[in-house]
Amino acid sequence: MSDRLHLNLFTMNSVEHVSPGTWRREGDRSHEYTDREYWTDVARTAERGNFDAVFFADVRGIYDVYGGDRETAIEKAVQTPSNDPALVVPAMAEATEDLGFAITKSTTYNHPYQLAREFSTLDHLTDGRVAFNVVTSYLESAAANLGLDERMEKETRYERAAEFLDVCYALWEDSWEDDAVIRDADAGRYTDPEKVHSIDHEGEFFDVPGPHGSEPSPQRTPVIYQAGSSEYGRNFAANNAEAVFCSQPTEEGVVEYMEDVKSRAADAGRDEDAIAFFIGIVPVVAPTEEEAEAKYEALKESVDVESTLALLSGFLDMDLSELDPDQKVEHIETQAIQGTMNAFTQSDPDHDWTVREVAEFSGLGSTSPIVVGTPEQVADELVYWHEEVGVDGFNVKEAVRTGSLDDFVDQVVPELQDRGLFRTEYEGETLRERLYGEGQSRLPADHPARQ
Repeated sequence: MSDRLHLNLFTMNSVEHVSPGTWRREGDRSHEYTDREYWTDVARTAERGNFDAVFFADVRGIYDVYGGDRETAIEKAVQTPSNDPALVVPAMAEATEDLGFAITKSTTYNHPYQLAREFSTLDHLTDGRVAFNVVTSYLESAAANLGLDERMEKETRYERAAEFLDVCYALWEDSWEDDAVIRDADAGRYTDPEKVHSIDHEGEFFDVPGPHGSEPSPQRTPVIYQAGSSEYGRNFAANNAEAVFCSQPTEEGVVEYMEDVKSRAADAGRDEDAIAFFIGIVPVVAPTEEEAEAKYEALKESVDVESTLALLSGFLDMDLSELDPDQKVEHIETQAIQGTMNAFTQSDPDHDWTVREVAEFSGLGSTSPIVVGTPEQVADELVYWHEEVGVDGFNVKEAVRTGSLDDFVDQVVPELQDRGLFRTEYEGETLRERLYGEGQSRLPADHPARQ
């Protein structure tokens, strides 16, 4: 990894992402999520800010844990309605030249043969600018709608995910040799069949003979993102991830997580320093400190507590509405997002979070720190996390669409560039090169996909 900061925009192809209720603010563009022009505007702004990528979150199902029904999620637009993130990427890629796109896809509700083809296609169309954020999905409503009698247990979901990636890796890395496509018009031979191989995978979850249906794309394997915080998730990230999204809200929690995943990666035979760690931030920036504080107070008034509880209930796999607001949130091994649970029960041993505090803290950006101030003050905070804590980059979360991104690109990015901490132009051709340097479009030799 380079010493410079890395930045992604963290968003979702939906009305709301992780700041419930702010869609009601005057001038907010969240309702434009169905418009192609909205996403091309976002892409151009992110590229103007030299961001590595737009990182698309996604969810299967509706947050119906809260209150035992789905009415709150639907009425309050809690990540509902939403659209497929992958399908806006071609338009965004056409509007840009260098910006990357990280796309969340579930290994629980997809098939590796089909998904491998989809990502190869996107990697071709974007000239090597895509990443695969690997998730295992956790909502009961998703399981019911996608043909399962009940949600898979977390251990089974991660076992399936590991085999899923084994199949994808074989298709992406081993099926077609680099020079398989020869395009010999005189001989009438487009591809040398001797250089296209079956993968003959027979496993617990999948039988995939191959070969891959797509020729090698610029990166072959898309950049692998992951964000697991449970025991299963941490092992999965250590074995597979090139970039990891840390969801802990405290410095202590982030440090513990990074050290733990690095140690597991080293045990797996990987270079622990090759994994990039990103934390989420919610920037609230203005030219003066007074303006920034006023903006922050106004944003807090926009937060919808009922929506926040609905979102967090889905994250935590417990109905927070049934708890006393002053009740302490007790640690459990959740079948949903373990990182959110750990954030409020383990990351800061000296703080016992109540339901009320969790809701108040999470209204803007869920578990990520909120950074309020002038461009210089926001930059100072990012520099601290980068230089003192050791994170490699930030997933910038939106409190207002597209105002949060606009303000960050116009005010904070120039400050970071003036300090020599952030690129002033893109280097390399692919998303993997943005992370690791020119000439490194392929996975490193110690990654399991290359073994």
